[in-house]
Amino acid sequence: MPANLLIVESPSKAKPLKKYLGADFEVLASYGHVRDLVPKNGAVDPEHDFAMKYQIIAKNAKHVDAIASAVREADNIYLATDPDREGEAISWHLLQILQSKKLLKDKNVQRVVFHEITQNAVLDAVAHPRNILQELVDAQQARRALDYLVGFKLSPLLWKKIRRGLSAGRVQSPALRLICEREAEIRAFETREYWSVHLDSHKGRQKFSARLTDWLGRKLDQFDIPDETSQAGILAALAGKPVSVTAVEKKKKSRSPAAPFTTSTLQQEAVRKLGMTTDRTMRTAQQLYEGIDVGQGAIGLITYMRTDSVTLSEDALVEIRHYIENKLDKNFLPSKANVYKTKSKNAQEAHEAIRPTSIYRTPEEVKPFLNNDQFRLYQMIWKRTVASQMTPAKFDLTSVDIEMGNGIFRTTGQIQTFAGFLSVYEEDTDDDEDGEEGSKKLPDMAEGDVLPVDALRGEQHFTQPPPRYTEASLVKALEEFGIGRPSTYASIISTLKDREYVTLDQKRFTPTDTGDIVNKFLTEHFGQYVDYNFTAKLEDQLDEIASGKRKWQPVMKTFWKDFDKQVKEKEDIPRAQITSEEIDEVCPKCGEHKLMIKF
Repeated sequence: MPANLLIVESPSKAKPLKKYLGADFEVLASYGHVRDLVPKNGAVDPEHDFAMKYQIIAKNAKHVDAIASAVREADNIYLATDPDREGEAISWHLLQILQSKKLLKDKNVQRVVFHEITQNAVLDAVAHPRNILQELVDAQQARRALDYLVGFKLSPLLWKKIRRGLSAGRVQSPALRLICEREAEIRAFETREYWSVHLDSHKGRQKFSARLTDWLGRKLDQFDIPDETSQAGILAALAGKPVSVTAVEKKKKSRSPAAPFTTSTLQQEAVRKLGMTTDRTMRTAQQLYEGIDVGQGAIGLITYMRTDSVTLSEDALVEIRHYIENKLDKNFLPSKANVYKTKSKNAQEAHEAIRPTSIYRTPEEVKPFLNNDQFRLYQMIWKRTVASQMTPAKFDLTSVDIEMGNGIFRTTGQIQTFAGFLSVYEEDTDDDEDGEEGSKKLPDMAEGDVLPVDALRGEQHFTQPPPRYTEASLVKALEEFGIGRPSTYASIISTLKDREYVTLDQKRFTPTDTGDIVNKFLTEHFGQYVDYNFTAKLEDQLDEIASGKRKWQPVMKTFWKDFDKQVKEKEDIPRAQITSEEIDEVCPKCGEHKLMIKF
């Protein structure tokens, strides 16, 4: 038996790690979490400093036994679970189990962390081990205890007041609230008509259109031409009037590349660009991180995929810049590396951005070894990483003001003069978001030019309600509101779908009746706990526990004191109050009483 035992989370990592570490090492997997709270009331005890009762997860018991057997034979044990709070907690749980079995006498147990599965990264991590960081473990335990207490207290209440099988969650419920509030906005929205007036003209062979922006010396607002009659009056007043250019403004514009991917931006972009769900994105990224055989044995193709950081290591920057200069075009290489600022408050979890482990491992080179999802996601990560270190794209922007009678029309054009990073990668937006103005070429015009009228026309428009959330825009909103953390977004969305609180129609979320009623109950009776600011503040406190700025028990005590009291107060709410609603319509049979909608 080898003298060294390295324990990882996933069995697919074991093969490449064994190859890197050699015959002196045995590599075993924990297959994820090894212990969890006992699934009954009292697993977290608020009366005794939130003491937590754990048990070994049944499906992983055989893997724990295999690890225990290997520990008996080894001298040095390296806990190499993932480099985040969950990974730190798994290492801590393994340590607790092995200590309880009295297997660690005269053993050297250390924690090792690597963010990419490459030979250099792994060997360097093993050469520089550390102790388990208790602050990260405390933050994970606090998160788990909070989620348990909210679930164990609120879910039975939902069962009694609405129907069995429902659940409430600390971050799932505010996410549901976002979707329900957006739906309420859509229902309440009243469509409003408005018109715009357009001039179609040309110069030489180049056609263009301009929009009326000023009328009778005043700038037009959205609803200043409210109906067909109003626009017809303007068209009649303009008919036969001469058309001339009054102003031409030309300016240069540049557009910088987006930062390398974080977990959140990777999920958003994979939904938009690739049509993948957040869950599928994370599973595919995990495969690329853990290692794929690309001809010379399994190797990790990307760095760790759970990160809030947009920074790249010095080694990575040197390699990317070398690639741009030698394989693309030296004009695409900025004089110094582009630096991006990380938003994450929690420095201990701010690792590198998601990037290829080697930029010279191009998508085309690894394509034969990847399935379709793996290739498309790797290609997107590779392109985004390269583009992040390239020069800005440059544009010529032209605005032309055209006078006709008492009106001023405006047209704008944008021409790309230098591709820069856009030659490699362009960020996507949702259909409802404002993207970069498209390229539109205008003829060369000068002040005083007289132009022909090809057509003068009005266009009818109607205001649109705010769009329902897509997976991408929901992830963006969760991040902006500070609800959950990027590593939990996929599971939040999966839970909402699994509980049948929401449906996806044309890739957009609509709350079900059940989702609506659960949200109504929680917002009316537990408003503080589905409040976005409250949820975000709690996440910040967990980050502070992870960085050693707070102790976890006081955070738990503050939360529990009010929460427990509120749950007890709501026990007596009549079920009918929650599952029925009076509407403004009289019963057609008796003609007296108001009708009720019942769930």
